[in-house]
Amino acid sequence: MPADPRAVTTVREGSEVPPRVLGLDVGAVEAVWTAVERLYASGVHPAIQLCVRYRGAVLLDRAIGHAVGAGPDDPPGTPALRCTPDTPFVLFSACKPVTAMLVHLLDERNLIRLDDPVCEYIPEFGTHGKQWITIRHVLTHRAGIPNLPSEAMTPEVLADSAAVLRLLCEARPVWRPGRELAYHAVSGGFILGELIRRVSGKDPRLLLDELLRRPLGCRFFTYGLAPEDLPLLARSYATGPRPPLPIALLMRRALGRSLEEVTAASNEPPFHAALIPSGNLVATADEMSRFYQLLLDGGRFGDVRVFDRRTVRRATCEQSYFEMDFTLVVPIRYAIGFMLGAEWFSLYGPYTPRAFGHIGFTNIVCWADPERSLAAALMTSGKPIVYPELYWLWEILRRIGAACPRERGRSIPG
Repeated sequence: MPADPRAVTTVREGSEVPPRVLGLDVGAVEAVWTAVERLYASGVHPAIQLCVRYRGAVLLDRAIGHAVGAGPDDPPGTPALRCTPDTPFVLFSACKPVTAMLVHLLDERNLIRLDDPVCEYIPEFGTHGKQWITIRHVLTHRAGIPNLPSEAMTPEVLADSAAVLRLLCEARPVWRPGRELAYHAVSGGFILGELIRRVSGKDPRLLLDELLRRPLGCRFFTYGLAPEDLPLLARSYATGPRPPLPIALLMRRALGRSLEEVTAASNEPPFHAALIPSGNLVATADEMSRFYQLLLDGGRFGDVRVFDRRTVRRATCEQSYFEMDFTLVVPIRYAIGFMLGAEWFSLYGPYTPRAFGHIGFTNIVCWADPERSLAAALMTSGKPIVYPELYWLWEILRRIGAACPRERGRSIPG
């Protein structure tokens, strides 16, 4: 690892607006990047990418480290590829809000209603009591089928959407739909993906391309990655101390495989050939911050209107308040497809009660904070769970919030 982090840092040329122009403190903004350098220096993340938008202007758009060639699993002699702001990352669960917003758009266009049973659109799904599961249940992690069978959790099976759908149709709910909150790490995405396909008549990739990727001007921002683009991808690495047994068991229960197996699979072509609506979106930090800027601006990006502002408000409104999540075994605030922030115990730093976004396996964080006019995305290639330098991840989030003043009561524009 270079002694000088600037030797492996790339700033997108001409993209960043000087903090003074935006009325921000230069030192506070640079303190954000200093925290990124400290996290990188820990060695647990071979590559880190950060994009922060403030009041629609790009405040930070930088990357540090190597996409390939500097990780613990790389064979000796592997050519090192610098990570840049244009390097794509796998979003894992941080892509769930993107899939959710495609579903919300179907509702906005009067093609579905969120409280319709899923089996109205996927009739074969309505077995073993699942006829009572609604679209809202799936979006808010209350469908009662939080896990796929372990045999389904291989790239080869996940690439076969029909096979996964059969497993979901045969599944029996763990509890009555709507009763308990339990994070649906993978299963919910496949239900929503099939719903999108049947209602729109289009593959979710095509709908995503038409409704979001092209309007946002993105190079990637799609489920999976074309074979010719795989060499550009930031490779995922299992780093840090092995998780203690209780956490390791929770991870295996949620994902069906160990942390190391999930990490390794995410680097392979079968994973990127699959359509995994809750897990294999590929994008850059800039592209994800564009998505959250779209939502922050009430469904408009520049001159392009994608969502009605009421759709964005409904999608981001609270559905559960610090209720215990029986998959993650922590209390989480959820909206309809998003994880919400809070004053103290927040995924997006302190004093972020109006923030909405999502985390991804394991230290990926993408969010918007209306009270700060902030849209941001933090990408990391290491996949540690519990490690001492986790403090610096929290410090990045805290310093972003400190650099961008909070205006209490500010919300999504009406």
